Amino acid sequence: MEIKIQSIHFDATEKLQAFIEKKTAKLERSFEDIKKVEVLLKVVKPATAQNKEVSLTVTVPGSTLFVEKVSDTFEEATDLCVDSMRAQLQKFKEKTRNY
Repeated sequence: MEIKIQSIHFDATEKLQAFIEKKTAKLERSFEDIKKVEVLLKVVKPATAQNKEVSLTVTVPGSTLFVEKVSDTFEEATDLCVDSMRAQLQKFKEKTRNY
């Protein structure tokens, strides 16, 4: 599984990147056949609350799953994205199992 992290208009710290890699690596427990995970970090309108946006794109055979969350911190938004993506992966797994 390849993990790609992009930060737009700012530089992500090593600590933040390590946190994101650790969290997204856990997605493989839900679905083994993940090809690529792309994480996009963006600061929406600086100096406001709820301004950290994280979008997560997971490429699996035959489909691409997408989640986007906005929160106060990138860590919190990443947690929300990973939880939401885990649910999507479970649904996708159920669908493929039924065919």
